[in-house]
Amino acid sequence: MGSSLSANINLPFQPEELDEDEDIYSNYESSALYRMLPANAKEYVAQSPHLLEYLQMFPVNLYGIPLFFSELKRDLKSMENPNVIYPVNEFTFIHIFPDQDDVRNYYIPIEPSFLHSVSDAMPLIEKKLIDLIDVLEEDPVTEEERKEVLKRVLKEVVYIKKPEESYASLTGETDGNTGVKDKIVHFLNTDFTAKKETTELAGSKIPQTEDGRVILTLAEYRSIEYLLIRDKIEMGILNPFLADPYNEDITCDGVGPIFVEHKIFKGLKSAVGFKYSEEIDNFVIKLAERIKKPITFRNPIVDATLPDGSRINIVYGTEISKNGSNFTIRKFSEEPASILQLIEWKTTDYMVAGYLWICIEFGMSLFVSGETASGKTTTLNAITTFIAPESKIVTIEDTPELTVPHKNWTRQVSKGKGKGEGEGSDITMFDLLRAALRQRPNYILVGEIRGSEGAVAFGAMQTGHPVMSTFHAASVEKLIQRLCSEPINIPMTHVDNLNLVIIQSAVRRPSGDTVRRMLSINELVGYDPDTHGFSFVAVFVWNPVTDEFDFPGRGSSYILESKIATLLGVPENKRSEMYFEVEKRAKILQRLHKAGYTGFWDLYHMTTKVKKQGLLKIEF
Repeated sequence: MGSSLSANINLPFQPEELDEDEDIYSNYESSALYRMLPANAKEYVAQSPHLLEYLQMFPVNLYGIPLFFSELKRDLKSMENPNVIYPVNEFTFIHIFPDQDDVRNYYIPIEPSFLHSVSDAMPLIEKKLIDLIDVLEEDPVTEEERKEVLKRVLKEVVYIKKPEESYASLTGETDGNTGVKDKIVHFLNTDFTAKKETTELAGSKIPQTEDGRVILTLAEYRSIEYLLIRDKIEMGILNPFLADPYNEDITCDGVGPIFVEHKIFKGLKSAVGFKYSEEIDNFVIKLAERIKKPITFRNPIVDATLPDGSRINIVYGTEISKNGSNFTIRKFSEEPASILQLIEWKTTDYMVAGYLWICIEFGMSLFVSGETASGKTTTLNAITTFIAPESKIVTIEDTPELTVPHKNWTRQVSKGKGKGEGEGSDITMFDLLRAALRQRPNYILVGEIRGSEGAVAFGAMQTGHPVMSTFHAASVEKLIQRLCSEPINIPMTHVDNLNLVIIQSAVRRPSGDTVRRMLSINELVGYDPDTHGFSFVAVFVWNPVTDEFDFPGRGSSYILESKIATLLGVPENKRSEMYFEVEKRAKILQRLHKAGYTGFWDLYHMTTKVKKQGLLKIEF
């Protein structure tokens, strides 16, 4: 059956005692608390009764009924003491709960298994399942097939007790003292530990029918079904975190809680965590096995991709991580952010987007540069919409993160140590980049340029293959320094094969919020042999006072006037009209935004239509 991935849950409040005899699953409408809930919360409870069990345990008299949202809007960022619940899928909800003594509030996943102790019955059920699965003739291959088999076999080994039935009648025992009631967890302070009154896998008794099926209440059955799928097939305790579309980063620093960086409520500490370094060590070993990237003392660091596309870094063992093993997950979004969403978030504006549209359409090479977590990959992904729709694109990455909307897209991923099938099987980004040059792409996208692949990228630019990539440098000067130093070693005279550099950063606003902004869009002009310096022009600059973008390059853009205008054969006396083209595209984006084509795919389809209709044609 495989190993389970588990941790502890520590609630940040003193839970209320629950009525053990109340059957919420079949009679939730009779609950006084249910009648007090808003309409949308009642709908959630009808689908997921365990949510009402959580609310009955939550001290409503002290903190009030949480606010329920089907989706979170960005204006909730200003909420000072959030007491908010929202769904992340049909089974799981997230409760954001305030901490008056800390800048980080609490993040509490509410799952079907949250309140019902099934830990004692689980080993017996697992044993029965293994016996049945071993004799199955079918061999499920996909995740969905494995789930269906697990659900079907589980139904064969359990009996779901009806509310009116007694354990004695089901087990064939006549002594009324031997029955076992469905027992909801009793909490000890804020430590979430659960023990059933009578258990026996090595000594006491798990109630079973006379034909050997394990007797469960409906709540226990749903809990076990959820846990089996979550822990044996999916990602265990990480499921709620990965299912939450508002999470950007998930971090465990070792012993202690799991932390999340949330798109709306910023830094949060989870109720889920690890008490001992042995727990976290075992967890990361099982996690690494689950993603087929085994971790050992000899190979204690793993970089990998989770099944949903998220990036994970694992560091194993107390020798190199004194607080215990740790891991960090950078969440993957199924639909990348579009340039219009970046405009909504004020990362950029329409004029900048219009300018980038022209530059990318006409094959300018571009780097998005900035510090870690400045949103470089998000921006690079968003501007792929501007690549001409008929283009052939090759992406080269060490961990797949880029999503390109074009149909003619070749996606290549490097194969480093631990990814190959033996000695000599490593395929580096350098190898992939060289191979890409033989594939006649219109654009090459590189996940991040760090080393020797930089020289090949500049070689590609010199031979007329436009390249876009991310780069780790906080300014144009630093970027040029790094390009011309070890290990990239680009000659200074070759740097101007790169046309544009977007400098992006995570900046703190007066409100205290950290936001991502394009600080400047810079055109690289060329190397001056007299001064041994490199000249570049900032065509757009973010103004921190107004939180808007200035356009100092209007009337002096080297790329618009000398590069693109020359490509188009524009006479010198009309080159200033290129700036009207920027404005025209900015207005097109504005109209598309107003019409609601905000999503990544929708915007790409609409910009393709706009081009087909001839609205982007530049005529002089």
